[in-house]
Amino acid sequence: MTTVSQPVDVLLSDGSTVQLRPIDPSDAPGIVAMHSRFSERTRYLRYFSPYPRIPERDLVRFVTVDHRDREAFVVLAGDRIVAVGRYERLGPQAPEAEVAFVVEDAYQGRGIGSVLMEHLADAARRNGIMSFVAEVLPANGTMLRVFADFGYQVQREYADGVVHLSFAIAPTEATLEVQRGREHRTEARSIARLLAPRGIAVYGASATGQGVGAAVLGHLRDGGFTGAVVPVHPSASTVAGLPAYPSAVEAGTPVDLAVVAVPPEAATAVVADAAAAGVHGLVVISAGFAEAGAEGAATQRALVRAAHAAGMRVVGPNCLGVANTDPTVRLNATLAPALPPAGRVGIFSQSGAFGVALLAEADRRGLGLSSFVSAGNRADVSGNDLLQYWQDDPGTDVIMLYLETFGNPRKFARLARRIGRAKPVVALASPARPVGVGDTAGPDEVAVAALFAQSGVIRVDTVPELLDVGVLLANQPLPVGGRVGVVGNSSALTGLAATACVGHGLTVADGYPRDVGPSAGAAEFAAALADTAADEGVDALVVVFAPPLPGQLTDVDADVTAALPAALALGKPTVATFLVGRLPPGVPAYGGVEEAVRALARVHRYAEWLRRPPGVAPELPGIDRAAAQVALRADGTDPGALLAAYGIEVVASVPVDSVGAAVDAATRLGFPVALKAADPGLRHRVDLGAVRLDLPDEPTLRRAYAELAATFGADVLVQPMVPPGVACVVELVEDPAFGPVVGFGLGGVATELLGDRAWRAVPLTDTDAAELVDEPRAAPLLRGHRGAAPVDRAALADLLLRVGQLADEQPRVRSLTLNPVLARPDGISVLHAQVRVGGVVARPDTGPRRL
Repeated sequence: MTTVSQPVDVLLSDGSTVQLRPIDPSDAPGIVAMHSRFSERTRYLRYFSPYPRIPERDLVRFVTVDHRDREAFVVLAGDRIVAVGRYERLGPQAPEAEVAFVVEDAYQGRGIGSVLMEHLADAARRNGIMSFVAEVLPANGTMLRVFADFGYQVQREYADGVVHLSFAIAPTEATLEVQRGREHRTEARSIARLLAPRGIAVYGASATGQGVGAAVLGHLRDGGFTGAVVPVHPSASTVAGLPAYPSAVEAGTPVDLAVVAVPPEAATAVVADAAAAGVHGLVVISAGFAEAGAEGAATQRALVRAAHAAGMRVVGPNCLGVANTDPTVRLNATLAPALPPAGRVGIFSQSGAFGVALLAEADRRGLGLSSFVSAGNRADVSGNDLLQYWQDDPGTDVIMLYLETFGNPRKFARLARRIGRAKPVVALASPARPVGVGDTAGPDEVAVAALFAQSGVIRVDTVPELLDVGVLLANQPLPVGGRVGVVGNSSALTGLAATACVGHGLTVADGYPRDVGPSAGAAEFAAALADTAADEGVDALVVVFAPPLPGQLTDVDADVTAALPAALALGKPTVATFLVGRLPPGVPAYGGVEEAVRALARVHRYAEWLRRPPGVAPELPGIDRAAAQVALRADGTDPGALLAAYGIEVVASVPVDSVGAAVDAATRLGFPVALKAADPGLRHRVDLGAVRLDLPDEPTLRRAYAELAATFGADVLVQPMVPPGVACVVELVEDPAFGPVVGFGLGGVATELLGDRAWRAVPLTDTDAAELVDEPRAAPLLRGHRGAAPVDRAALADLLLRVGQLADEQPRVRSLTLNPVLARPDGISVLHAQVRVGGVVARPDTGPRRL
């Protein structure tokens, strides 16, 4: 469920945080205090009268709700209530409710009304309310815009000096687009405030110059930060040559960011001091929080709660820091003494140790950095927040991520799909399932890579590979195809490159590899490269050069690196492995041929993903969500009814435990019938004799039952015969890295043993479904093999879309297996279904916005 029952933190349009929770009778004094701070205009627009004070009877009613027919949420900045929103049902069991909210003057225009609207509508829907009504004065343009801009189809009527509004509150594509647009802007803004601060307060920098606090302070000072740097120290008047102050407020200068390097037990006091100075965010370098055990985890939660209550975001704890190379900022609030040169690559690292390695390797390779964030324990700011920021950051063209875990996998996949269309996302992420997470077999290593690719993410396995791809994306255009021209002066190296191209799914262009020979000089090498770059049959170049023998070439002839700029000028991506000399800027250099080709292949697959249409989620006929809810009743799930509610019909199957019952079932269903062992693992095992098909009459049925019962037990299933087809399997599992994923493959022991399944993350588009059908290695059997008629692949795609929609809309469904699904030229038949259902849980990336 996503209904608010406990306090949640939410972001406002300026990037600050507030808390939202259900109202409580104890809030009465806070409501009165908020009311006293309203301007006369705010009171008039909300209550249609001056309403100078709240009568006791009204106050009791305001703060006392049943959380069903009457609901109210308050918004708190710190301990102060600054807004309240409520709905009240218009009569017992009525499908309509009146909605209203009011925001304190100082907090108006910061998006609180839209946040309240999201949470109120969500709570109302869960209590059977289908539409809202509201009455607004014509002069209240702000409130009218809140309703109009939400994406709902609002009906307006003007009577008696009041605008009467009514609208259905069911979520739609329009409302979802509005909500996610606001989410994007608020999260991006909250990160922008961290990466471009006017001033920075450093807590925990020792006067002796020892420790991590002093290190970060020195890096800030020496890195040329353009704002004020304020050491906060209880007694020292100067730290690292800078004036120090007992509190940030006493510095008398705007401070937007606090770097915290104090022990965990002192962190809460730092939050209070930073809040008093108007700080927007904390970068907590200190360790000893959640990574240290239960006590540290509790301290971490308290830190984040205090920060959010003060309107601040938190990077860390236990992190490396943040950096921004923009010349107007020059921020190095990290433990790294030097940053890579300024450039257009944004880097996020969950791990501090990996962050150090990333920055050092990026610097060695000359990879230009735009901004860097190390999240450490990721108590608040995550990779998803940085994706939101980098999407619109004009200084970032390429995004590189190191991810140990996914806090909100569905959101990551959603953001990557959107952002990857504009900027490439490269991720170093482990496919391993965390211990104790995911008790259903799901995607294997190959499938995990495919799931990343589905979201447009270029997944790599090591830090060097992350940089291999990053330098290519940062310096070269994307390939328009997969035809590669290999040019070199060594037949061994060019042959190795050609072999690597084939192994990575690239095509060696006709006429290549081209070996110019070991005696070729710079001019000959340049001519070969120019010819290759101009070749219309070549989309990308792989250039390899081995050092000539001593004395073989003159110094001028040996400078073959000078040949590269002319080839690059024609705009085709080029990767190079030169075993001698230094390549000119802009040419991605690799230590080995395999690394160069592997990076090119990964970028080629990303370019192919960009060229494919993104697809749409089609409107599927025959979906009955109300019937699905009935099928998922609390006292037991009806799998057949649940699937039928999504237009998935399963062939009737009657369980029996005696020959007489089998005869009765067959008579009702009509001969011919099939008998199958009841065990789910045996229902499709024709090879083991657990399935008897096309039984035409009672005597044959009795003999078949006796044979099955003797081998597999008395419990069997009786089914009517359906026309034969190609056996397929459709699966749904909850994956820890991607959330719900749908799998498709062909049936049979061999394909199951080889793990021949294709997987896509929910929600599915029509493109996803079509790719699922065509991706398994055994998929040619569906298109007609050795004279067989092609099956109805459109019907299979429709089935996958329905399973995907069921998974997206019914989070209680933990796993689903349709096995076998017989695919024929004239349609499909689902013979068996298994559904596993769990309790009601909150599913990330659904419902109203929250941190």
